[in-house]
Amino acid sequence: MTTYAALLRGINVGGGKKVPMAELRALMTALGYDGVRTYLQSGQAAFTARHGDEESLAGELAQAIGKRFGFPVDVIVRDHAYLRAVAEACPFPAAELAAKQLHATYFSAPVDAARFAEVDQAAYLPEEFRLGDRVLYLYAPDGLGRSKLAEHLSRPRLDKGVIATSRNWNTVVKLVEMTAGGA
Repeated sequence: MTTYAALLRGINVGGGKKVPMAELRALMTALGYDGVRTYLQSGQAAFTARHGDEESLAGELAQAIGKRFGFPVDVIVRDHAYLRAVAEACPFPAAELAAKQLHATYFSAPVDAARFAEVDQAAYLPEEFRLGDRVLYLYAPDGLGRSKLAEHLSRPRLDKGVIATSRNWNTVVKLVEMTAGGA
């Protein structure tokens, strides 16, 4: 069995798309996933699965959430090895920064680096970003909510079908820990 994390995009934010974590755990258990654990209310769950791959598990979970809660939710599923590699490959000094200053935006598929090549990074200093394997690392010293670079990076839209969801560094590290048991 492989241990995964499911990252749900845009739930339990601003009173919309309510997905209670207890109900999410029950739903995932009913799908046949084992050891389901959630983290915070913002849409992270660790689980083990005997079948499928990241893409098929994400599709299965998104479909089940839509059916159960009545609205679509984008889902990205990643295994422990990938999550650990993302944390280890961070180009910024994560241990020296506050969690609110460092974020990882996970992509459901590879993104074209050319999309980001035209960003005048010097214009946004001290904020910075770097691309990795289906992830964008963002250093925003004043936090994501005040980041002009994050706002700029969110436009233009990604290629059709590519999902993006961001997590602060505490959550990045926690997901590595939560998925380590069955790795």
